[in-house]
Amino acid sequence: MNDNNYPVKKVNIICAKGNIEDIYAALVLGNGAVMEGIEANLFFTFFGMEGIVKKWMKKPHTAVVGNPGMRLPGLGTRMPTLMGVIPGVEAMVSGMMRKQMDDLDVPPIDEFLDLFTAGGGKLYACKLAMDMFKLKEEDLTEHISGILTVGEFYELAGGEGSHIIFT
Repeated sequence: MNDNNYPVKKVNIICAKGNIEDIYAALVLGNGAVMEGIEANLFFTFFGMEGIVKKWMKKPHTAVVGNPGMRLPGLGTRMPTLMGVIPGVEAMVSGMMRKQMDDLDVPPIDEFLDLFTAGGGKLYACKLAMDMFKLKEEDLTEHISGILTVGEFYELAGGEGSHIIFT
């Protein structure tokens, strides 16, 4: 519950993991914020870069090994972790996740980014992750507002009523 004495004015969401569920968590939270009139910034770092690199964002994957909450999409049954080492299982589960999301009219990542930025949200890439993965700005979606160091991100994230969310 939001105490009206301390309204949320800005959310700064960090996406550091490249799984479909982590990228979409950041996108859902960010879009929800802009739809509520809250200033929103998404900061993609480390493996979260999967969500903003053009060649990687087309077919996001889901982790099947070591994911204790892994349930088969649409079936609700828990999948034993050991099955994840079988060749093709991760691709199958990822495809099932994408199909389930498509059936629910959840837009693909690039369309979600269109909605987010059209609503006034801002996307940022991490400078360290860019350097680590040897990425250039042209490798990223056209929606990027900038490439920031951690210090610049904290500066951006400041202010009264501002929150940092880590997905």
